[in-house]
Amino acid sequence: MSASSPEVERVNQLIERLLTECPPASTPPKEFWSTQFDMGLAWVQFPQGRGGLGLDLKVQEFVDDRLAEAGAPSNVSVNFMLVGMAGPTLVAKGTNEQQDRFLRPGFACEEIWCQLFSEPGAGSDLGSLATRAVRDGDEWVFNGQKVWTTLAHVADWAMILARTDPQQPKHKGLTYFLIDMHQPGVEVRPLRQINGEAEFNEVYLTDARTPDTLRVGDVGEGWRVALTTLMNERVAFGHLAKAPRGSGAIGHAVRLLQQRNATDDVFRDELALRWIENDLVRLTTLRAQEMRDRGVPGPEGSVIKLAYTWAVHETWGLCIDLLGQDGLLISGYEMVRPTIMGESTLGEGDGFDVVKAWLTTLGGTIGGGTSAIAKNVLGERVLGLPGEPRDDRVLPWSEIPRN
Repeated sequence: MSASSPEVERVNQLIERLLTECPPASTPPKEFWSTQFDMGLAWVQFPQGRGGLGLDLKVQEFVDDRLAEAGAPSNVSVNFMLVGMAGPTLVAKGTNEQQDRFLRPGFACEEIWCQLFSEPGAGSDLGSLATRAVRDGDEWVFNGQKVWTTLAHVADWAMILARTDPQQPKHKGLTYFLIDMHQPGVEVRPLRQINGEAEFNEVYLTDARTPDTLRVGDVGEGWRVALTTLMNERVAFGHLAKAPRGSGAIGHAVRLLQQRNATDDVFRDELALRWIENDLVRLTTLRAQEMRDRGVPGPEGSVIKLAYTWAVHETWGLCIDLLGQDGLLISGYEMVRPTIMGESTLGEGDGFDVVKAWLTTLGGTIGGGTSAIAKNVLGERVLGLPGEPRDDRVLPWSEIPRN
């Protein structure tokens, strides 16, 4: 984008005004984010009055870069489920009343959000979920279990996908709702992960309720609405993969090799391979972003999640090998329940816990859809390979065998 384009000049003036009225060093984060929303700098592609200015999506990256350079607080890790997923979904599929009610307090992190999608028997095959929602007058009553819910223990609201018609094929009998996480009938239990932390949870719904006014989209059209949410979830991996060249896991690997003054050709060859892999993911991400900005997204975006998660995990594995016997140790295994997304006990600098990082990134190959499922999707939708024979897309959900 041209640095002198009218759009950039317009947002530049608003950014300067925001930074003047709300100096990042002295303004409470929630106050800063509220003002950012009111000025249309939250999601510039959204309509005016909804945190946006009706501008091109690519202008938002310019806004984010300018605010980061000025030391402004970021709300992404604090309330990613709203900023990155629920917000765009509500603007695309929600009612005006829902947008008025939830966008501003969500962007300001006055209300924290989570996503109630995955279930014990419906993870990568989300369409087979079993949580029921039954109409009761002007309300819906929910019963079922959700799992792998990030930050449910601190969430005020949730996006929830539930089955409203078991006689329809699995993708056609779903409806999308918003639900209050603090009501009776919502029980949140921690899931302790392999690294000792409990960022994820299982959630039990027992006669929990939500009004029909908090239904997003038509009854039975939940799968279409959920796809909007899931597409925005994949974008998160693209943001992670855009990290500067040589940063993150590969940067740690380079430093560890230098610290041990390793001359072993095997380690040096392995480091070169991992560097190439990480750079290929970074460049593919940039190419996908450029194609998306031009309005012609290609298959690159489908590759990023799969390639990024495995590249990072394998790079941390190299770091463990470089640590030698120290790579067999973990700094501590007490259960920690993070209060923001990505918060951990990894430490900083020389105290950075490489072992915990390696254990943590293994989960990335599962979250957002397992790598095995991602390969199936790439094979069928990108390479055009024939899919596996299946009839569960046409049978009523109630007739599909389940464990």
